[in-house]
Amino acid sequence: MVPLGWALQACGHEVRVLCTPSQVGPLTRVGLIPVPVLDGMPDVVRLRLQYHAEAVSGVWPNPWLPPHPVDGVPLRKLGDFDRERYEREQAPEYARRAERSFDAAVAFARRWRPHLVLHDPASLEGLLAARVQDVPAALCLWGPVGTHEREHMRIVPTDHSGAFARYGLGDFTLEMIDTVIDPCPAGLSPPTTARRLPVRYVPYNGCGPLPPWLTRPPNRPRLCVTWSTALSTMSGPRANALPELVRALDGLGHQVVVTATRQDAAALRGIPPTVRVLEQVPLRLLLPGCAAVAHHGGSGSTMTSVWAGTPQLALTFASEQAVAGERVAGTGAGVHIPGGYADPDALRAAMRRLTEEASFVQAAAALRADLLDRPSPARLVMTLEELAAA
Repeated sequence: MVPLGWALQACGHEVRVLCTPSQVGPLTRVGLIPVPVLDGMPDVVRLRLQYHAEAVSGVWPNPWLPPHPVDGVPLRKLGDFDRERYEREQAPEYARRAERSFDAAVAFARRWRPHLVLHDPASLEGLLAARVQDVPAALCLWGPVGTHEREHMRIVPTDHSGAFARYGLGDFTLEMIDTVIDPCPAGLSPPTTARRLPVRYVPYNGCGPLPPWLTRPPNRPRLCVTWSTALSTMSGPRANALPELVRALDGLGHQVVVTATRQDAAALRGIPPTVRVLEQVPLRLLLPGCAAVAHHGGSGSTMTSVWAGTPQLALTFASEQAVAGERVAGTGAGVHIPGGYADPDALRAAMRRLTEEASFVQAAAALRADLLDRPSPARLVMTLEELAAA
């Protein structure tokens, strides 16, 4: 959503970003104006509750149990998390925090009177504020996962606070989302019942200098490995597959470049001479010179790889990420491997296929061409102006 915010501002529109206090710094650094009024259940708790429910219903994709939803400690058995006690003692406080967040969003919208509200899938406050003000709203999809997925992997939360009903709109349903901004090429089009506004995905992965050696063509195929900054927190410490990936790709005769946080990079021991570790270099700077990329299936990594036309290996540990990996693999532009059951031989074989079989390069190039043929964020602004005016 950052490039879309830039495009709106560049066209002369006033943009305000409702956020939690923790997002003030990142938003300020990218030149957008934050309004820190949101609260509610932390995403990490919401996702760990979802993962625990998956484990109870038998669809959790890993051979270990998920972490405790509240404190994050790995569970020894599912019963170590007392769901009834959580619903009785902690859920009401999260509901009160969500209620305050919804009320703050509505109050700001009443004061500032926006003509249009854009929100991400997890921020239903934007949809409620738009409905109360009777202005259009559009949900901004972040990748190949849509508004209408199987229940255990939905990315649009439930309104546990009952805010929509309190404001006279009835209980929240997914059908209240009538417009989505879809950044995916046709081959990755995610499921939704809403009207789609197509847009070209423009990657934003932070800013930083480009190392000079990256501007020179590599003397052998370059492989990129990038990993989530929060996956082990949400899916358990065994979901940090970065060390295993690095060891598996050593010996293929390729140059391996790893971009990771300082903490994750510190966990790498005995780094082979064919591996170069970079601390959080923006992925969009690194991928154009790479023959293939390995990542955890997050939408940012997936879509930036599509933008770069780079064949992908998605090693996934969560349902939403598995959907992204499956859909990329379905286009022929990548390989998906469930992370909890991967072994070094499978990882090496997948990377050999990505770098040696021309079909992956051709499919990735086709996805990129389809993506670049979509309207830019600047072009989308004109459509959004018409939506607001109507």
